[in-house]
Amino acid sequence: MHELPVAQSILDITLRHAGQHNARRVRTIYVVIGQLSSIIDDSVQFYWDMIAEGTLAEGAKLEFRRLPAVLQCQACGEKYTPLPGELACPKCESMQVKVISGEEFYLEAIDIEN
Repeated sequence: MHELPVAQSILDITLRHAGQHNARRVRTIYVVIGQLSSIIDDSVQFYWDMIAEGTLAEGAKLEFRRLPAVLQCQACGEKYTPLPGELACPKCESMQVKVISGEEFYLEAIDIEN
């Protein structure tokens, strides 16, 4: 259910941007989500369709782009993309890892019509 506040934040940012640029309507919102994020695209889209109704963003399409996870082993320095369900370093099998990327969540672009 945490996707409702996520969708609301996207809408707030989108409407603020549209207002600053005197948009007639919003066409597409490009959202980047890291692989390790717990955000579910379909749930965000579900809530988006409800809360955008009656706004400049009604009917706007959400385009999601997933970024892969990249971890770095703290023992040997190896950077790698983990296989599903496996976090251990493929080089030395250490579990001492740091997330380099994959937790992102941001709006990359908003396509408006003036």
